[in-house]
Amino acid sequence: FRERKLLMASYQPSDTGYRVPKDGWRICLAHEFKEKRTPLQAKNVSLSDIVKHIGLGLRLVQMSRRTYRKSQHIIIICSQSYTILFVGAPLGGIGGGTITRGWKGEFCRWQLNPGMYHYKTVIADQFTVCLRRDSRTIYQQVLSTEHPHTMQGWNWGYCGEYAFYHALYPRAWSVYHLPGQNVTLTCRQVSPVIPHDYKDSSLPVAVFVWDIENKNDYALDVSIMFTMVNGSGHKDDKSGGHWNEPFNLEKEGESVSGVLLHHCTPVNPYTLCLAARKQSDREISYQTAFSPEGTCSALWSDLINNGRLDSPKGPSPPTQKGEKVAAALAVGCSVAAQGHNCVEFSLVWDMPKMTFGSREKEHMRRYTRYYGTNGDAGPSLSHYALTHYKDWEKSIEEWQRPILEDSALPSWYKSALFNELYFVVDGGTVWVELPEDCDVSGGLRPQEGGLPAQPPIIKEYGRFAYLEGQEYRMYNTYDVHFYASFALIMLWPKLALSLQYDIAGSVVQHDPTERMNLMTGRCSAVKTQNVVPHDIGDPDDEPWTRANAYQIYDTADWKDLNLKFVLQVYRDYHLTQDTQYLQDMWPICQAVMEAELKFDKDGDGLIENSGYADQTYDGWTVTGPSAYCGGLWIASVCVMCKMAQLLKRDSVYERYRDILERGSAAFDKLLWNGKYYNYDSSGRSLSNSIMSDQCAGYWFLRASGLGNGELQPFPKEKIRSALKSVFDFNVMSFGGGQMGAVNGMRPEGVPDRSSIQSDEVWVGVVYGLAATMIHEGLHTAEGCYRTVWERAGMAFQTPEAYCEKGIYRSLGYMRPLSIWAMQLALDKTGFPDIPP
Repeated sequence: FRERKLLMASYQPSDTGYRVPKDGWRICLAHEFKEKRTPLQAKNVSLSDIVKHIGLGLRLVQMSRRTYRKSQHIIIICSQSYTILFVGAPLGGIGGGTITRGWKGEFCRWQLNPGMYHYKTVIADQFTVCLRRDSRTIYQQVLSTEHPHTMQGWNWGYCGEYAFYHALYPRAWSVYHLPGQNVTLTCRQVSPVIPHDYKDSSLPVAVFVWDIENKNDYALDVSIMFTMVNGSGHKDDKSGGHWNEPFNLEKEGESVSGVLLHHCTPVNPYTLCLAARKQSDREISYQTAFSPEGTCSALWSDLINNGRLDSPKGPSPPTQKGEKVAAALAVGCSVAAQGHNCVEFSLVWDMPKMTFGSREKEHMRRYTRYYGTNGDAGPSLSHYALTHYKDWEKSIEEWQRPILEDSALPSWYKSALFNELYFVVDGGTVWVELPEDCDVSGGLRPQEGGLPAQPPIIKEYGRFAYLEGQEYRMYNTYDVHFYASFALIMLWPKLALSLQYDIAGSVVQHDPTERMNLMTGRCSAVKTQNVVPHDIGDPDDEPWTRANAYQIYDTADWKDLNLKFVLQVYRDYHLTQDTQYLQDMWPICQAVMEAELKFDKDGDGLIENSGYADQTYDGWTVTGPSAYCGGLWIASVCVMCKMAQLLKRDSVYERYRDILERGSAAFDKLLWNGKYYNYDSSGRSLSNSIMSDQCAGYWFLRASGLGNGELQPFPKEKIRSALKSVFDFNVMSFGGGQMGAVNGMRPEGVPDRSSIQSDEVWVGVVYGLAATMIHEGLHTAEGCYRTVWERAGMAFQTPEAYCEKGIYRSLGYMRPLSIWAMQLALDKTGFPDIPP
C-alpha cells in the first residue's frame, strides 16, 4: 500500500475518473521513480566469471564478425539491451503486431514487423482536447506532458500532476483533470484480449472511449482530436510513396468514418486506420494529410477555429522521399451542464501478410481467416471494433470479476495477475494460419510413432509463437515456456496445444549440419533426433523452418527440455482432458524419455548433469545429479507412469514404476541434507547452496493433480522443510524480505555469487515458487511485484532478472506469465492439499 500510495503522491485533484476500477496499477503522470536501475553489462561481471567464460567471449567475437546476429542470448557482450521506458498496456489482440501507448500518453513501442521491436516516441501521435462555450474556444490542449522541439504551434506541456494512468490489462484508463476548466476526461483503452476466444482475440485493433464529465453550471461543446503519423517513427517513414485517404463504411445499420494511412514499404506493408462511429449527436471531421514537421500551426488553428477539421475530399498524393505525412480525426459532442457524454475512436493496423527476416516465406496472420489477405480490411475492422467493443468489455469483466471481488486476495496480486498478461500479446507474438502444403510432423507419421502432417488443432487454431523476450529474440524458447505456459493453457488452451504439436514435430527431426557450440568450442549437430529444441527459430531468420537459434551447447545434452516437454504434455491433458492430444503425444514422450535414460550412468534410476547441461540455469555450473534436473526427472517418470496407466500400457507402467522407485531413493540419498535438497551432489564447496527452484518437479506434479497417493515420489515432510528453507533464506534473508527469492543462497545467509544467475532474482521463477508454497507464496511474489512495478518503474516490461541493487537483465520477458500458476494453485484445481 505504501509503494502504491507513493506512485500517486504527486496527483493534485481528488477526482478518480469515470468508472475507473479500484484494482490495478495506478500512477500519477508526474511521478518519478527514485530507484534507478541499469541493464547488466560486462563491467558487472565478476573476474572469476570473466575468466570462466573467456573462451566463449573469443568465439563470440569471431562469430559476430561473420554471421552472429545481435538478437542472440549472450546479453553481456552482444545482445540489444534496452533502458527502462515509461510504457503502458499494449494495444491490440494476439498475434497481429502491437503498438504500445506509454502511461504518460505517448505512442512509444512498436512491434509491427514480427518479433522486431522499434522503440520510438512519435511526437505527433497524440490526443488533443478542445472546449468551446457559446461558439467560442476557451481551452485547447495536447494531452501530453512533453515539450517537443517540433510542432511548436501546438499547446504542449500538460501538467502531469493533474492526471493519472490506471491499468488492468487488457484495459487501461488515462484520467485528465483539465486545470481551471472543471472538466474531467477519462480515456478508456480497450483491446480484444478475451480468454477462450480465438476470433476477436486475434484482431489488430484497439478502441479509445473518451468519457467527458462537465462539472460546470453551463454546457460545453467538446472535441477530441486524434493525430497519427503514417508510420512508426522508423526511417522508412521518409522512404516515400506513403499516402492517406478518407473513408466511410456503412453496414448493418451502423456507419463509421475515418482516415486510412497506407504505409507502402516493399517488405511487410501495412495500413493504419483511424475511425469513429457516426451518431446523430456526434460530429466527425478529419484532415487527410498534414506534415508533422515544422510548427503544424495550420491544423491547430483549424481545430481552434470551430472545434472541427477541414475534411477535404479525395486521397493525398504519395509522399516524396524524405518527407513524412500524418492524418487527424476529430469527434465533437455537446456536454450538458453537470452532465456526461462520450466519444469513441478505433485504431487499426492491417498487415495481413508478413515475412520474417529471411523473407523465405509469406505468412498469413490469424485474423485474415475472417478479414482476408488483400490489405483492405481497415474499414471493416474499425466497424467491427466500434460496434462490438462493449461485448468485449462484458466478456472481460465476467472473466475478471470473480478474482477482483475475492476479498481474500490482495490488490497487488490482482494487478500482477492481469497486467503480466501483456506479454501474451506483446511478446513479439505471431499467430498465423497453417498453409495447406505445410507438414508439421517432422517427417514421422503416426504409424511410425509420429504425428499427422496437419494436426487438426493446428489446422483449426493456427500456429502460435512468442519470443523468449523482447531482447532475447528466439521464438518459443522451451525451457522458459515451461513456466510461462500456465497462462496459455489456462486462458487459451488451444494455442497451448498447438504450440506443443509444433514442438513435438520438431523433436523427431535431425539436422546433422555441424555447428560450433559457443560454450565449449566443439562442433555438433544443429539438431539431434528425439531432443526437444531450445527454440523454433529467430525472427531475423525463418521460425518453424530452422530451430535452435540458441547455439551455446550441444543439443544432445539439453536434459531439462525433454523433461519439461513430458511434464507439460500431462499437465495439459489434466487441465483439458483432451484424450486425442494425449494419444498423439505418447509416442513422442516415450522417445524423449528413452533419450534421457542414457544419462542414468549408474543405473540407479536418476539422470546426471555435467557442465552447463541444464538450459534454464545455464550459467550455473552443475556436476552429477542436481535438485533441479533430478527433481524434474523424478516428476517426469511419475507422469509417464500415470500416462501409461491411462493408456493401458501395462508393461511401460511397470518399467517406469521401477525407475521411479529407484530414482526417488537415489534422489533422496544423494541430495537431501536433512533440511533441503542440495544444489547438486558433487560435494563441491558450493554444492549445498539453497536453490529457490529446487522443488520445480514437485510444483509441476501438483499442478497436474499428481504427487499424492500411489504416485508420491517426493515425501511431503521433505518438501515442507525444503520450502521453509527457501522462504527463510532465499526470501526473508534477501533484500530485507521485500524483493522475492534470490536464485541461490548459502546456508550462511548470503547470496551464492558463484555465477551471474545464482545472484539474481528471476521473477517468473518466483511466481512458480509462490504457487508451490502458496501459503507463504503471496508474500514471496509480492516482493517481485513491488520491485518491478512500483519501485523500479518496469511496468509492462517485466524483466527476466534483477539483482539486489542496481541491475536488471532482459526487459520484457516471457517467464513472468507463470503468475497464472499461482491462480491455478489458489483455485485449488491443480493443487489440492498443499503442504503448509
